[in-house]
Amino acid sequence: MKALFIGGTGIISTAIVKRLSQDPLWEVWLLNRGNRRDRVPSNVHQIICDINDEAQVTEKLGDMYFDVIGEFIGFTPEQVERDYRLFKGKTSQYIYISSASAYHKPSASYIITEGTTLANPHWLYSRNKIACEEFLMQKYRQEGFPVTIVRPSHTYDERSIPIGVQGKKGSWQVIRRMLEGKPVLIQGDGTSLWHLTFNTDFAVGYTALMGNRHAIGEAFHITGDEVLSWNQIYQTVADALGVRLNPYYVSSQFLARTGDKYGFGFEGALTGDKSVSVVFDNAKMRRLCPELRTNVPFHRGVRIALDYILSHPEECQMPDPEFDAWCDRVIAAQDKAAESI
Repeated sequence: MKALFIGGTGIISTAIVKRLSQDPLWEVWLLNRGNRRDRVPSNVHQIICDINDEAQVTEKLGDMYFDVIGEFIGFTPEQVERDYRLFKGKTSQYIYISSASAYHKPSASYIITEGTTLANPHWLYSRNKIACEEFLMQKYRQEGFPVTIVRPSHTYDERSIPIGVQGKKGSWQVIRRMLEGKPVLIQGDGTSLWHLTFNTDFAVGYTALMGNRHAIGEAFHITGDEVLSWNQIYQTVADALGVRLNPYYVSSQFLARTGDKYGFGFEGALTGDKSVSVVFDNAKMRRLCPELRTNVPFHRGVRIALDYILSHPEECQMPDPEFDAWCDRVIAAQDKAAESI
């Protein structure tokens, strides 16, 4: 069977491509700009071009037909409309990566199924994902376009540490604050529940949907089963670093009000996502993939990630002095307010 992935070198897709490259049943192709060739297995084919250049994509694909086409970098309705024009009639299954942040925040129940209402007034990213899903499902209902929707939650790999409150340059500055014994900001009181999924575990579920006729016209979230509070997440990171955690709790609303003027995006990432307790019911996905489980629990995954991050300083250790100084100002302001009352 033949698969084409749009992108294919990100956190989620890298694990999927690697898994399929070791499966003799699959011939794997990537369509991207070729900027991360070091992440591509040697037996994977690459089509180097810009997906937004429809004429070039059409020319390079020619009359090629794929059993599965996976879209990993479609964020707006215009992008999936482009894919529809390009790939209609060229695939038996189009798998679209949406987001679990599309589920209503907060929903009527903290237990999330695929039937939970899609609505997120706090995050444009999520609303765009919902609009993409609606366009694709309309094409499925009206024309039989063979779409499958996949909604990942918080998926990470060896290059990233899952953190709730971080700046525009990623999690390194938070790790550095931990190493220096400085307080680290945690949204709310740290007790909200969250799912973390290592990318190799996600790949098990995703590949089980590929070529599966029961997945056509359906939506699935793919997450691990491990549920942690944010207090447990930060403490696990600190334990892996061998340092004492110095947590400092701030409401998500205050973080958004003070941080978004600097472009940190907390209104969406916190109020519209991470500050809300969610527990994903994976029963629907497990019916098609009984082997889906948490093979890499967070206490192992975080050590895999930290080993890589600490040994690749130029790639992974991006200083963020703006975020660091903002954290100190938030702590000082909240302490001053508490003392003045």
